[in-house]
Amino acid sequence: MIPHKQLSLADIFSDCQEKFENDKPAFLSLLETHIDIDEIIPISFRNHFYASTGRTRKYPLQAFLWALIIQRIFSIPTDQLLLTFLAYSKPLREFCGFSKVPDASKITRFKQDFLDDLQIVFDNLVDVTEPICQAIDSARADMTIFDSSGIEAFVTENNPKYANRIIRQLKAYAKAQGLDKSYDPYKAAYGSMPSHASANPEIKQLYINGHFCYVFKFGIVTNGLGIIRHISFYNKDFMTSHPEILVEKKSDSPDEDKCVHDAKLLIPTLKDFFAKHPLINPKTFLGDAAFDSCQLYGELLTGSTFGENKHFAKAYIPLNSRSELKNSDCKVNENGIPCCPNDNSLPMKHEGTSTRKNGLKRYKFICPKIKYVKDASTGKYHRQCICDNPCTSSECGRMIYVYPEKDLRTYPGTIRGTEEWDNTYKIRTAVERDINHIKDNLCLAGRRTQNEKTLHADLILAGITQLITVVLADKIKHHEYIRSLKPLIA
Repeated sequence: MIPHKQLSLADIFSDCQEKFENDKPAFLSLLETHIDIDEIIPISFRNHFYASTGRTRKYPLQAFLWALIIQRIFSIPTDQLLLTFLAYSKPLREFCGFSKVPDASKITRFKQDFLDDLQIVFDNLVDVTEPICQAIDSARADMTIFDSSGIEAFVTENNPKYANRIIRQLKAYAKAQGLDKSYDPYKAAYGSMPSHASANPEIKQLYINGHFCYVFKFGIVTNGLGIIRHISFYNKDFMTSHPEILVEKKSDSPDEDKCVHDAKLLIPTLKDFFAKHPLINPKTFLGDAAFDSCQLYGELLTGSTFGENKHFAKAYIPLNSRSELKNSDCKVNENGIPCCPNDNSLPMKHEGTSTRKNGLKRYKFICPKIKYVKDASTGKYHRQCICDNPCTSSECGRMIYVYPEKDLRTYPGTIRGTEEWDNTYKIRTAVERDINHIKDNLCLAGRRTQNEKTLHADLILAGITQLITVVLADKIKHHEYIRSLKPLIA
């Protein structure tokens, strides 16, 4: 019989204390061994932080940075809880470099006063991690994926009761007036809600993941590995620096508003990205159907929109369901592939792509009803049409040549509906997973503040933490941890 042992409070405390003192320092020592925080901090940041103000700094710059990075690695949701961990954990406090735990106002003031410096740290880490991403998977590192989201501010309008009350009133109104099913109370509620929060006009109304919210909107550029390459915070300063963006009055459709706005933000965001990182030159763009417009295809794939000889070779953007593909030279299906002149349901076969002397590409499509027959005298194969109702007198069957530069929307550097298209476009979800990761795991969601600078700094710190993760994963030769270090902590 196995004897039973009753655990006392002292035993439980000793066990927890042992794990805390033995496991956590092991991870902290891993950071200390492989990450030199002094190399990450630019001299301009150091000079700004230690500028003469008549009072000496009680808390070092490295301590603030390490504390805020550790907060996100360990998914500590609030600054106050971070300070509690620092107060009760001597190893953590010593690792960060605090001789005394600061109060919460010091953390907030650090974020607000040194926001621009944190941005420089992030941009430097992007350049540091680019060779690492290229070494891991050059094909995915050469991809650029863009998406937007929002950081919900701590305002009255984000209380679920606020939207639900308006929706209930509109449903009751529709029932009382006997309106038919075409009346959509949710769209009506969206149209009747204010476009910004009453506490701050910069907190805009947005429709994200099926619910209304008031947020500071931001955009993220990642590569195919899901590693952040650029962050844009769409505040007044961004709009001032890009006067070409025209902000129009919202429509009655929340989905349509988001698509229109994202399409306008794409090119300015990418311009800022390439201006900051001229050595990064990706060749493949992936985006959702919000970017399906002839103008955007032209700006992405041709010209000098992002600088001399800098443009994408391929753009994987699904077609908007509201518009069809048309070709004046031949009939095409929903993927832009030419169809048999006698049967619109029969797509022709793509035989290959050739590049002409002027550098422009040409796609060749052949009749789907041909077979290759061997000539006994020469031993070579030739095409032979086996169609019962041929559309041409040629024995080789119909051949159609397509020139992509004439219609970039239909042929954005690649052919829609192919296995290559489907496999490549699946990678686009990396940016959505990354947004969820920085919100849920890197403590961006649920911040109880409406201060723009504080939330902007939290966003930049989330990006810094992810890039620190990439550097550490590369140092220890475990690239499976480039997006999260949680397995090392567990």
